[in-house]
Amino acid sequence: MFVFVLSFITYLLLSWSGEVLPAYEYLIALIVATIAYYSLGRNKKSRRYGVDGLSPKRWGLFIVYFFGPFLWALVKANIDVALRILSGRVKPGIVKVSSGLKSGLAQTVLADSITLTPGTMTVDVDTENGDLYVHWINVTDLHPTEDMVYGNFGEWVRRITR
Repeated sequence: MFVFVLSFITYLLLSWSGEVLPAYEYLIALIVATIAYYSLGRNKKSRRYGVDGLSPKRWGLFIVYFFGPFLWALVKANIDVALRILSGRVKPGIVKVSSGLKSGLAQTVLADSITLTPGTMTVDVDTENGDLYVHWINVTDLHPTEDMVYGNFGEWVRRITR
């Protein structure tokens, strides 16, 4: 319901020019909000997130992860990619990495962390078994481990999303 209300209000604010809105704008806002609500799947019980997302422990772990291991990996990856480009030591390819993560939230956080780190990009996620297909700038093994591709991101994501 939050997505519906937020979409409705956002549309009205964006179309408001300081004068009273005509009735058809409210109808359009209603249609846009309904489409947003159903397209995001918030009406499905399997996609709802409870109060777990508001847990101070979870947010604290996420902040530690973001400003600690993720930021450090980001700095190292930027330097590594720059050196690889300058030296020409680039062996790109797509590898399959089994993360073992089952929840959609965990898979999304891990896939986004991988994609935000230079030199790697998640191109597909097998949601059934948690396998990630990652485009990697330095393929050294056709069957790499988690640690080889994205370091300890998987451990942190498991801690944050449990």
